[in-house]
Amino acid sequence: MAEAYIIDAVRSPVGRRGGSLSGIHPADLGAHSLRALVDRVGIDPGAIDDVVLGAIDAIGGQAGNVARTAALVAGFPEHVPGVTIDRQCGSSQQAVHFAAQAVMSGVDDLVIAGGLQNMSQVPLLAAAIVGEAYGFTTPYAQSPGWRERYGDQEISQFAGAELIAEKWDISREEMEQFALESHRRAAVAQDEGRFSNEIAPLNDLDRDEGVRRDTTLERMAQLAPLREGGRITAAVSSQISDASSAVLIASARAVREHGLTPRARIHQMTVRGASPVLMLTAPIPATRHALERAGLGVGDIDLFEVNEAFAPVVLAWMRELDAPYEKVNVNGGGIALGHPIGATGTRLLATMLNELERTGGRYGLQAMCEGGGVANVTIIERL
Repeated sequence: MAEAYIIDAVRSPVGRRGGSLSGIHPADLGAHSLRALVDRVGIDPGAIDDVVLGAIDAIGGQAGNVARTAALVAGFPEHVPGVTIDRQCGSSQQAVHFAAQAVMSGVDDLVIAGGLQNMSQVPLLAAAIVGEAYGFTTPYAQSPGWRERYGDQEISQFAGAELIAEKWDISREEMEQFALESHRRAAVAQDEGRFSNEIAPLNDLDRDEGVRRDTTLERMAQLAPLREGGRITAAVSSQISDASSAVLIASARAVREHGLTPRARIHQMTVRGASPVLMLTAPIPATRHALERAGLGVGDIDLFEVNEAFAPVVLAWMRELDAPYEKVNVNGGGIALGHPIGATGTRLLATMLNELERTGGRYGLQAMCEGGGVANVTIIERL
C-alpha cells in the first residue's frame, strides 16, 4: 500500500479562555497555523490539494466551512479547497486520517490536516444551545428513537466521566494526583523547550497559557464537584482553550517532486465506537484494535498521547491496556495544556512527533475520546 508521510506539524500556543488568543477570529486563528506550516516547509501553497480542518460548534466565526475561510485568510490561492469536519474532540485527528487516506489512495498528493477552535468566542455546545433557543430539538434526549434505545438518562461527557470514575473505582484523590502531575510535566517540558519546535508564536504568546505551576493537591481538594456528590471537579478536567494546529501529509511522489524530507509516516489508523452513555471509553477498544491491526503490542510503543479530557479517561485506559505511565503524556496533557477541541488532535500529533525525535523513539500512539462514544487512534513511525 502507498505511504502517507508526515512532513511537518505546527501549532499555535494554546490560549486560556479569555486569554491572549481569545479576541482572534477563528478563521484568522486557523490561518496562522496554515501559514506557519507552509512557510516552515517552504512549499508553494498552490500545490496543496486540500485543506481538511476540524472544528465543532459551526456557528458564528466557526460557521460557513471555516476551513475554506481560513485557507483564504492564510493567502492560499483560490483554487485550493477546504473542508471542515466534526468528529467532536477527535475532529483534527480524523482530519489526519482523511488526509492520509486521500494520499494513500492516490487521489491527492499534498493535504493539510488540522483544526481550530476559539472556545472563548464560541462556547462548547453553542450550536445546540442556540438551536434550543429557536425551538429546535436537542442532539439526544428529544429523539424518540434515541429514548427507545437508551432511555431518558443523562447523556454528556461530564456524566460519562463520573460513570467511568465509578466503574473503575477511581478516587478523587487519585485523579487529583494525576492532574497535578500533568501540570508538573507540562512545566518541565516548557522549561526544557520541548514545545518550541512545534509552536508558532501568536500575539506575542510563545507558550501554552494553561499550565498552573503553583497548583497543589490542597487547592484541588477545596474545589466543589461539577455535580452534587460527584468526584469530577474542574481540576481534573481539561481546560477550555483557544488554538489551531496543522500537519502536512504527503505522498511519496510529492516527497520526490517537491524535495521534501518526511519526519514520520502514518503506520495505522483506527476509529471505533463504544457506549455513548459512558461516552469516553472508546479509546480502550480502539487502541486494542489499532495494535492488533498493526501487529504491535503495548510494549512496542515508545510514546502514548491519550487526550486528558478528564483524568478518569486516561486512568481507566492505562489500567485496561496495562500501559506504563512513564510513557503516557510525558509532557502533560489537556488538564495542564488545554483542550481546544477542534485543534487538539493535531496538537497531540505535533507534540508526539517532536517527543519521538527528542527521545529517539520509533512508534507513537495517539488516542482520543470523543462525544457520542467514539475514539480515533493513530500510530505513527518516526523516520
